[in-house]
Amino acid sequence: MVGILFSLLTGILVSLQVVFNNRVSDKIGLWETTVIVHAVGLIFGIILMAVFGDGNLGKIGEVKKLYLIGGMFGVIIVYSSMVGIILLGAAFSTSVMLIAQLIVATAIDAFGLFGASRIEFDFTKLLGVLIMIIGIIVFKLRG
Repeated sequence: MVGILFSLLTGILVSLQVVFNNRVSDKIGLWETTVIVHAVGLIFGIILMAVFGDGNLGKIGEVKKLYLIGGMFGVIIVYSSMVGIILLGAAFSTSVMLIAQLIVATAIDAFGLFGASRIEFDFTKLLGVLIMIIGIIVFKLRG
């Protein structure tokens, strides 16, 4: 249940973030907004780490270097989500993002990529993805 609540929170915050970022980018530009968003996130992350952190930054050398590019993904995510919303609107852009996330996450699970536990891919998962895609198409046709 806690996982569902955190996932719902993430969905809500991602939807709000892309709209908020677009309002900032209207005034200062896309790349400038991307930098500001990550600077604010860094400051907030440092505060949260100082208050709640229970890990060990000294072990950063033990992390596969490939996984450290996740921060670069964040920059691309913020920028591309703003452009997607400008071109497609918030609801349609977010729908496309969710489908892409679901497809990639399903592939990671099905093949056990990047050290993830392998989760069997079956017809019901395929059917679920197809229903979501059809839903987005219907949503866009009606909008």
